[in-house]
Amino acid sequence: MSSKKMTIMGTKHVVAAGHYLAAHAAFEILEAGGNAIDAGVAAGLAIGVLQTEKVNFGGVAPQIIFTAKDRKVYSIDGLGVWPQSITPDYFLKKYKGKIPPGVERCVVPAAPDAWITALSNFGTMSFAEVASSAIRFAGEGFPMYPLMSQFIGQNIDNYSRWPSSKKVFLPKGRAPEVGSVFVQHELARTMQYMVDEEKKAARRGRKAGLKAARDAFYKGDIAHTVTNWIQSQGGLMQYSDFSKFKVNFEPTIKSKFNNIDIHACGPWSQGPALPMTLNILKKYDLKEIGHNTPRYIHVVTEALKLAFSDRHHYFGDPKFVDIPMSGLLSDKYSTWRKSLINDNKAWPEMPPAGDPKYLSSIENRCMPPAQHEESPGPGDTSYLCVIDRHGNAFSATPSDGSDKTPIIPGVGILCSGRGTQSWADPTHPSSVAPGKRPRLTPNPALALKNGRAYMPFGTPGGDVQIQAMVQVFLNVNVFGMSVQDAVEAPRFANYSYPGSFEPHSYYPGRLYLESRIDQTVGKTLESMGHKVYWWDDMTWLAGSVCTIVNDFKNGVLHGGADPRRPAYVLGW
Repeated sequence: MSSKKMTIMGTKHVVAAGHYLAAHAAFEILEAGGNAIDAGVAAGLAIGVLQTEKVNFGGVAPQIIFTAKDRKVYSIDGLGVWPQSITPDYFLKKYKGKIPPGVERCVVPAAPDAWITALSNFGTMSFAEVASSAIRFAGEGFPMYPLMSQFIGQNIDNYSRWPSSKKVFLPKGRAPEVGSVFVQHELARTMQYMVDEEKKAARRGRKAGLKAARDAFYKGDIAHTVTNWIQSQGGLMQYSDFSKFKVNFEPTIKSKFNNIDIHACGPWSQGPALPMTLNILKKYDLKEIGHNTPRYIHVVTEALKLAFSDRHHYFGDPKFVDIPMSGLLSDKYSTWRKSLINDNKAWPEMPPAGDPKYLSSIENRCMPPAQHEESPGPGDTSYLCVIDRHGNAFSATPSDGSDKTPIIPGVGILCSGRGTQSWADPTHPSSVAPGKRPRLTPNPALALKNGRAYMPFGTPGGDVQIQAMVQVFLNVNVFGMSVQDAVEAPRFANYSYPGSFEPHSYYPGRLYLESRIDQTVGKTLESMGHKVYWWDDMTWLAGSVCTIVNDFKNGVLHGGADPRRPAYVLGW
């Protein structure tokens, strides 16, 4: 396939982000002397304004960071926890096992802490410097773009539930028109308040200033305003949930694909399903099978189904559940899992999970009823990545959609609604519990070669994220595509597992193909037992991958941004 866009290349630094203005915000920081972490945080804060229908300043922001000086990889979970006053059976007793929209699904907002923690530990700039573009976009506004206008228009009833959300997203009683200027005054004031508090403390040094900005959110007026309002609406969040909260530094999940070291987020997210899938697929000669042939799509889909069955059975907050991660990543286990793939016949439903100790199948649990007529819903989220002149890399997947949780009056943010990714069933590994993290779909990744940052990559898309990430990774590293070609190539995704979002819909055997894939391929897949559905030629439902590939030989960075959403690359 010949790319519609050209691969953007640079020798100094490159940023790829889910919105073009966020890429520009990060590029300005890089040009001003900031490093990849400074630039990545600037892009992330900007995305929380520019894509506020899918991402929020008060949401989640998982990150993977590579520091070139010590050649180390760090992961910040950027994920909040359930309030201390919740009980494991809260939703069973009150809502018969449903987790409804609104403030009762709120967990502590983690994104502000995650951004500031990254800045404090690895950056060089102040919160004021990296937040300047985000504050401008919020206070002065930015041009409304088609996908955001369309999403708001399709969810008017959701936004109309809460006067505070209606005020922001339906300022004239309807979705903002494409090209109109979209303003978020209260959000701008919230970020500016954090900047002002930072400046007061900055005489004691940069880190003291950053701590003051953080405390303004978690211990100051913002925390009081958010928690008081949530309690007035029947929610469980208390001031102490904010004041005691801190993000976690977590180990990455590591595996090898040929000579590439892949780092993914831990099982507090769906991240480990990425290397687990690739561990199965590296046992095939995928290049010989051929890109997007029926057998290729079949094998990749079946490997993903196996990884997702283990995701469903095992993954949850490791502080609360035991996960046999080393066994799930072992070569012995992936060899056995591969043996469960029939080259000619699809699993008609989600395969059973596996026991890595005994190499035996485990009966699936907590299975919702199969859906047959509905369409899978889209996931929220965005993505950004940066590689700088020093070789540092930053990979982050900020998120939290705005249509199921209300904007908090006076502060212009939502309180992370990521509780939608927990299960009301106390026997599920991602069940609700006080202080527990939901199992997160956003999962940035980072690949290294010879101990250097090679390929940060990620995407929005909920349960499609890992599926799109696997395909783009293979497009580059098996099929040798240019980066932009790899991002734009036709995609497929299956939904043969309980979804990560409440109500955890399950579509056994369902496989979607972008219609640039030949119809005869779809017919062959149907003959193998897949329930084939067709997307448009190129759809935002198939994810929006951004990535940068480091060509060490020539000293050139190659950036790719997905045209399925308003993503963009800038390089120098």
